[in-house]
Amino acid sequence: MIDLTQKRIVVTGGAGFLGRHVVTRLQQAGCTQIVVPRQQQYDLTQESAVRELFDRHRPEVVIHLAALVGGIGANRKYPGTFLYKNLIMGTLLIEAARQHGVEKFLQIGTICSYPKFTPVPFKEADLWVGYPEETNAPYGLAKKLLLVQLEAYRQEFGFNGVNLLPVNLYGPGDNFDPESSHVIPALIRKCIEAREAHSPTLTVWGTGTATREFLYVEDAARAICLAAERLETSEPLNIGSGQEIAIRDLVALIAKKTGFTGRIEYDATKPDGQPRRCLDVSRAKELLGFKAAIDLSEGLRRTIDWFYKQWVRKAA
Repeated sequence: MIDLTQKRIVVTGGAGFLGRHVVTRLQQAGCTQIVVPRQQQYDLTQESAVRELFDRHRPEVVIHLAALVGGIGANRKYPGTFLYKNLIMGTLLIEAARQHGVEKFLQIGTICSYPKFTPVPFKEADLWVGYPEETNAPYGLAKKLLLVQLEAYRQEFGFNGVNLLPVNLYGPGDNFDPESSHVIPALIRKCIEAREAHSPTLTVWGTGTATREFLYVEDAARAICLAAERLETSEPLNIGSGQEIAIRDLVALIAKKTGFTGRIEYDATKPDGQPRRCLDVSRAKELLGFKAAIDLSEGLRRTIDWFYKQWVRKAA
């Protein structure tokens, strides 16, 4: 077990949605030597910038959260960019961490790495039984190769790299841009804007039959900090709530909580993505003592309240 309060910690992506919550949690735990590299200063897709980051700050622990992410639309539009940037960032950071003798490297993977038709609930052992769902396969495979890199480095160099596979995250501070947001923030924004415009209908991508699992961002930050302290295997570890919900039920729940009372229509010409997603989270409880604390209903309430306040402030 690592005492993080005594370590120099670099948190890539520490100014982002998940990263801000992780940094806050580290600070609350007593960590005082935290570095959050900004993209303007350190382009992590460039080897020279990564080398400068490690030479200047000499981290002992690296938590790699920086990523190029988005919903189905963004993944379909920029598959090459999603693959290249996520792969090159992780590869360069892991190699630099090895060269600089970093004590622990925590890599955030993705549930998108799982095969399209993985048996539900997804078990970590099933990660290699097939090809990921096509709409986000480039992103999922990039993250999957970083898992291979960590395992290979542990075998050859004794490098202490660990890998988490979180489900879809949501919460205050999420990305609500309609062009690049994930399903929950996209639906919250759509419902509130439709309600304010008195729109009689709301159109949602897909058939609504696909299922997803969601984890509140503060729970995810807690799991990451626990893993940075306690996890000692490069084998992937699922991080989620263990609760599955159909998109139709999710839409109905968000519509109710945002006050949208119009008709909901489904555009079946648009892709559903992976048919089902739900994790087996038993190993996270066993290895980290982690269990999600915020259920979906409460998490949605907090997220909707946060977004509405921001939306009203911008409109004023």
